[in-house]
Amino acid sequence: MIRENVESTSTRALTLTARVLSTLRIDGPLVLALSSIALIGLLVLYSASGGNWAVVLRGAVRLLLGGLLMLVLAQIRPSMLRRISPFMYGAGLLLLLIVELVGDVGKGAQRWLDLGFMRFQPSEIMKLAVPMACAWWLHERPVPPSPSSLVILAALIVLPTGLVMIQPDLGTSLLIAMAGLTVVFLAGLSLRLIVSLMVLAVAAAWAGWEFLLREYQRQRVLTFLNPEADPLGSGYHIIQSTIAIGSGGVFGKGYLRGSQSQLEFLPERSTDFVFAVIGEEFGLLGILILLSLYLYVVARSLWLANQMRDTYARLLAGSFAALFFVYVFINAGMVSGLLPVVGVPLPLISYGGTSMVTLLAGFGILMSLYANRKLAA
Repeated sequence: MIRENVESTSTRALTLTARVLSTLRIDGPLVLALSSIALIGLLVLYSASGGNWAVVLRGAVRLLLGGLLMLVLAQIRPSMLRRISPFMYGAGLLLLLIVELVGDVGKGAQRWLDLGFMRFQPSEIMKLAVPMACAWWLHERPVPPSPSSLVILAALIVLPTGLVMIQPDLGTSLLIAMAGLTVVFLAGLSLRLIVSLMVLAVAAAWAGWEFLLREYQRQRVLTFLNPEADPLGSGYHIIQSTIAIGSGGVFGKGYLRGSQSQLEFLPERSTDFVFAVIGEEFGLLGILILLSLYLYVVARSLWLANQMRDTYARLLAGSFAALFFVYVFINAGMVSGLLPVVGVPLPLISYGGTSMVTLLAGFGILMSLYANRKLAA
């Protein structure tokens, strides 16, 4: 009898939870995975910050703000999101121009707007606005896109990417470009066009190396190829990071016991290089658990995207899933020494405000698209 009552209570609780999530247009499995990553992030942030509760509290507040924004955006109908897409893109471009004129300078880069009570990076908005604008443009046009549509799409992507690159912010500009390009590729391209674009990309990379990249950005690429050439200078970050990850072994040194992080040999351990803290303290096992959670988020997002019925929703949802994957891939790659250092945070774990809120906002839009897939038109 007691067992039956417990099972009955559990069933009612699960049913009630499912109804609440459905009413709020929230995807339970996706939110559970995101919450798990965020909790891991707070634990790691406490260790990476040397037990600084103020840093952890600020991180928790930013997570809360991002979660609330995700909940609000999940309530907006896809038709409304589609209508505001070009205006959001235009507002983002305007903010980027304002940053170029009167933006706040920090660490040699002019990326922020100082509002007095807070600073934020308008470039983060473009990670959402660019794919939204590209999906909006393709919504009522035939796919695969025509050559004229491709020209418009290229302009939509190149303009904000260029403005962010000259701030300079190579990492964010790459993410913006990837977000927009994913929409284009998901719309369908012929093999001949893909090959042509790859050739153009190689030419653009050469031009960017010669005329756009700053000297320190070029040095990052050269350091990636040979970090031991300057072990106490440009190669210091990568060398210390790989030492931290390697010393963690299979099971790690234990929580709060990482020598590279706790003794402050590891630079930027709360932000871009927090992945190395995880590797050192939790080892290969901890890394695999975290990557499994990330993989589940990407897979779940792609599954939700596959359920969409209209072009706008399908392309936008697929782009957000791909963008999340690119975040993880670039951060893990650069911290492990497999990619050049470009300043991309680890999603929901690295300490930072605007990037975290932007990511959660994207998932809010994704959930709105899925919850209203039968109404999208």
